[in-house]
Amino acid sequence: MEQALRSGVRRAAGLSRSNCGPWCWGARYRSTREPRPPPFAPPAIPGDSGAAAGSWASHRGLAPQSRPRPWQKPHERGARPATAGAGELWASRDGGFSGARKRLDRKPAPIERTKGSEILFGIAPCSLALSQSRRDLFRLFLKRSSGSRRLVMSEFVLQATARGVPVHHVERRELDALCRGQVHQGVCLEATPLRFKSLEEAEKPDLGDEGRPNQQLIWLVLEQIQDPMNLGALLRSAYFLGVDRVVTSQRNSCPLTPTVSKASSGAMEVFDVYSTDDLRSFLKAKTAEGWEIVGTVGKPEDVEDVPVISCLEFRWNKPVVIVIGSEGDGLSLETQLLCHRMLAIPPGRALHPGIESLNVSVATGILLHSICSQKLRHGD
Repeated sequence: MEQALRSGVRRAAGLSRSNCGPWCWGARYRSTREPRPPPFAPPAIPGDSGAAAGSWASHRGLAPQSRPRPWQKPHERGARPATAGAGELWASRDGGFSGARKRLDRKPAPIERTKGSEILFGIAPCSLALSQSRRDLFRLFLKRSSGSRRLVMSEFVLQATARGVPVHHVERRELDALCRGQVHQGVCLEATPLRFKSLEEAEKPDLGDEGRPNQQLIWLVLEQIQDPMNLGALLRSAYFLGVDRVVTSQRNSCPLTPTVSKASSGAMEVFDVYSTDDLRSFLKAKTAEGWEIVGTVGKPEDVEDVPVISCLEFRWNKPVVIVIGSEGDGLSLETQLLCHRMLAIPPGRALHPGIESLNVSVATGILLHSICSQKLRHGD
């Protein structure tokens, strides 16, 4: 009886099991009842067309939705116009962002420099150059800033105003361009270059040398130091440890550049550096005046005909010239033969091949401290 009842219902609905499978029968049977939402509804995808949504649904086993269903939410029924508007809004925003990025990436107009000038950079070099009268100063460039740096910048403004130097507040990119990407710390100064002084000027006593005994004088001579970072570090150590004069050879030596001033932390702005084109004649003249010429060496076995001692054994009893060689080759043979003794720094362990020496500026700092500490012990 139950089977006959089902057959009557199918005939009334125009369906039969021959032309419709059990799923189709179940779908038609459910459609006669109150509509209900499917097991899951695909999320609205911004910018997707109805065909794309239908294709996505058909892949999930659902029939394409050609018209809104009762269970759809109002914002889903009108999803296509809403998402299209959102897409247009995002496109307009994206265009604005790309335009802003292009404006940021645009290179600033180059600042024309005064002929014959150079750009100092860094807080210490610029501050000391402003406080001295060794350079002609043209313009001071400061980075627009706020917070903790504002006090530092205001001090620069006061220094520049006292010297009559124009101050320009610029963006960081302009400072980067001025000093070619060096670490400027927000300050650049346009000024004339510093030059080496002649040996004739070196022979004139400083004000601080008048009350000093002659045997306590120490000069540092640099033969063909080419790296500006090394030269700056050497000047900084020499100034800090109390060296009286620094003399460089003109041939194959680094000039006094803004990089040297930055590496010296501004010591180059207050410490005179002298130069000679005949280093050997200079050393012979000092020997004739009673000075001791002391060379330096990394490997004692590389030296012939000149005694080599540890820097810890050196005793300072007359004015002395410490001669430092180049980064790669050290002292030339001709200069070694003009030295009375050679100093070496004893290592603290057995050294691995290839790591048997120190950087020239580090080695010089150790040697100078070993010698200049004797001056301090003598009560100078």
